[in-house]
Order: sequence, then structure tokens, then C-alpha cells
Amino acid sequence: MRSLSIQAAAALALCGWFSAPPLPAAGGLGLFVQHGDVGAAGRAGSAVFEPARGAYTLSGGGANMWFTNDAFHFAWKKVSGDVALAADIRFLGQGGDPHRKACLLVRQSLDPDSAYADAVLHGDGLTSLQYRETPGARTYEIQSAVSSPTRLRLEKRGKYVSMSIARPGEPLRPAGGTFRLELADPFYVGLGVCAHNNDALERAVFTNLELAGGAPPLARPRLISALETVAIASRDRRVAHVTTNHIEAPNWSRDGATLVFNSNGRLFRLPLGGGEPEPIDTGFALRCNNDHGFSPDGQWLAISDQTRERRSLIYILPAAGGAPRQVTPLGPSYWHGWSPDGRTLAYCAERNGEFDVYAIPAAGGEERRLTTARGLDDGPEYSADGQWIYFNSERGGSMQIWRMRADGARQEPVTDDEFNNWFPHPSPDGKWLVFLSYDKEVKGHPENKDVTLRILPLAGGKAEPLAKLFGGQGTINMPSWSPDSRKVAFVSYQFVP
Repeated sequence: MRSLSIQAAAALALCGWFSAPPLPAAGGLGLFVQHGDVGAAGRAGSAVFEPARGAYTLSGGGANMWFTNDAFHFAWKKVSGDVALAADIRFLGQGGDPHRKACLLVRQSLDPDSAYADAVLHGDGLTSLQYRETPGARTYEIQSAVSSPTRLRLEKRGKYVSMSIARPGEPLRPAGGTFRLELADPFYVGLGVCAHNNDALERAVFTNLELAGGAPPLARPRLISALETVAIASRDRRVAHVTTNHIEAPNWSRDGATLVFNSNGRLFRLPLGGGEPEPIDTGFALRCNNDHGFSPDGQWLAISDQTRERRSLIYILPAAGGAPRQVTPLGPSYWHGWSPDGRTLAYCAERNGEFDVYAIPAAGGEERRLTTARGLDDGPEYSADGQWIYFNSERGGSMQIWRMRADGARQEPVTDDEFNNWFPHPSPDGKWLVFLSYDKEVKGHPENKDVTLRILPLAGGKAEPLAKLFGGQGTINMPSWSPDSRKVAFVSYQFVP
């Protein structure tokens, strides 16, 4: 059996990978103590451990591991605290349902509707991080951009769960995308197989297992940025790009083909059909911040840059790249919205010590102050019909979402709840509002916090969570809806050793 020795684990701890030795082996099932079916599996599964080659072969039935209930075969042990489980995974036999699953799991209980998370390889190569937050809740997932990896790792660190992946011959690397899952000690960790067909059995073999207790120390952490999209109908997430660079504020191009984001003062274009980010020519503007976005016709980009005056000014340049044209004569000014007719820009600006919402003709001219309340007014963005500007304001004591007529009249609150809410983004079809929520004790919009993307129906209704993640500043500062109003782009972050 290949698992870490005490000496090897100690060496890895010195390198910053593990802070505790592996959990002890458990007899006839290797690292695990028991196995059995979870849920109503039509055919009984099995688990066999071969010590000579360190292989665990599981067969499992069951209709699915999804929605509110699971049915699969599980080999497990109980643990507490933080844990990491890694294995090479391979299905045995040809055919079978393309959605059959072989996975690494952490699970609160053996009940079919238990809270859980898994790093799962599907029969068709789809690889995702699945999770159910509470008993009986529905399952969601974060799909990896990499298909058919050969090795997976599932890691629970504190209240966050993450997945790492590796292709043949490559080291494990973060797949991107984490989520908050709070499991009470003790909980279960192990291996699972689901046939996705209640009349069938599917088999998978897990080799080169590593099971470690304790979380890797973060004395010298490395930041991982994941550019993600979330479908508002399913609430499922998909990773589009993972990088060790700090990236922020994605905009969706008007044709839906690319995402634009900023990093280290530059703007980059990522083709969603596949490929690597490409820099956009912004001329002299090499200190762009995270306040940028497309014109309604998709021909222009508004940027906020502080190269020339060391304070942010708003410029417009061709969407394909080119020489910027200055729009705002005064700074600091931070772009946020473009009127649907393309004639006016809305932005946040500091004048005489007060941050307020302003508007200015896109062609240039005199700016108009639209808010005058004491305290910060920020994040202005036009509704799809151009009649309203949504913004966030702390005028009521906490940061909440407000709206006003496009000329500044009739300023009224949209949210009034226990969160601090930032950066409202109306959908192109006029039906939804997405915004970023911090816990009430968090002031400002700092980075590296527990945050929630929430969605509010503009026709009336309650705001609901769209994604819970580690992020904040840079996650969704700018307009980030897909043109068809079906998805939202955002950036999540993760610290790894």
C-alpha cells in the first residue's frame, strides 16, 4: 500500500505541505474501517483492498449522487478537524452511463441526504467539486476546466473545501473554486462509486492513496485566483481560468465569447472557447484598476487608470485595444456604468472629501453630481431600460443597495438587511440584480473575506445566495452578466501553501 510514512509526512511538513502525519491505517480496508451502500442502491456494492499494490476497487450501484439524496457505495473512516485525501482514479470496464461517478468524499453522516462534499470524476471525464450544504438541501457543483485528470485531491481546511487535479505525469494543482461547508466533528472521509443507473454496477480503482490529517501551514501562502461563471438557473459554477496572478473584475464581451479582467495594472482578454489570456493594448494606461467595462454596442472599453496623474481618471478606448481618450477632467474617478443608449457614463468620484455618484457624457464634457448624502455612494450602474441607476450607499448606517432615477431623482433603498451589500449589477433582460454581500461587521469592501454573491428578482421577492466564496475586493466590482442574462462571471480566491 502506498501511503505516506511518518518520516515522509514530517519531511513534507517542513516543506509546507502537511502539518500532521497521515491518519493510521485500519486493517483489512487499508486506510478505511468499513464500507457499505448509502441510500437506496438497487444492487449491492463492494470494496476490496489489495495491499500488494495499494489498490482499492469499489463497485457501486445507485441512481445518482445529486439533488437532495444520494445512492452509492462508500468506504470510510471517521475523522475530525482538517483532512486531505488524494488518489489516482480509473474506471474499470467500457461503456456505462457517462455520468457514473468515482469520488473522494467528506460527509457528515451516512444518511442519504447528508451534508457532504466530493471531488468527483465522471465517466465522460467531467470533473467537479460537488457539495450539499445542509441535510436535505440540493447539491451544487463547481466544474473544473480540465477534463479526465488521472489524480484528484479533496481538501477540507477549516470551513472551506477545495479540489486539486493532475493530468498524467503532472503534479497536483488547484482546480480553482472553493466553497464554505461547515461539518461538525467527527465526520466521514472515504471513497465512493455511483453507477448513475439503479439497475447497474460500476467499478473504479483508486491507487496511490494519501490521507493526511491537519491542514498545511500557511506561513508563506500563495494566492490562487479562479475566474468562474455561475448559471443563475442551476446555481452551478464552472471554472474558466486558474492562475497564481491576482486577477479581478471580469466583464463579459457583448458577443459572449470572451471575458475581460485586470491584473497588475493591465487588461486581459480570455477566450471562453479555450486558450490563454491575451493582453489588451491600452496605450500609455498601464495602471488600470478594476473599474472597466464595455459600451452597449461592444465597440468600446471604459477604463479607470492612474498612470498620468497618480489618481484614477476615466478613459475610453476601442474594445480591440488602442489609444485611450480621457473623459473625466477630475480625479479620482472610477467608472461603473454605461447608459443603454451609449451616451452617458456613471461613476464614483471623490470631490472635496466626499465620494458620490456622478454622470458625464461619454463624448466628454461637464460632470453632474447625482448624490449628495453624507457618506460613501458607490458602484452606480444603469438598469436595462436606462430609467434607473442602482448604487450602494452607507447613508442609512450600513452599506445597502439603493436606486434612483437616471437624473438623480427619487433615491430609494432596495435592500435593508443584516449584510453590507456592494456593487449592484442589473441583468441585461431587466429581471435580476446581483450584488456582493459581506457580514455586517466587515467595513468597506476589503479583499480576502467570506462573501456571498446574492441575486434579487427585480419584479419583487427575496435575495438568495448565488455563490458563497472567499473573495471581496476584485470578485465582482464591475458589470459581469453574460449577454443572455443566464450567467454571471466573478473571481474567487484561495490561499494554498
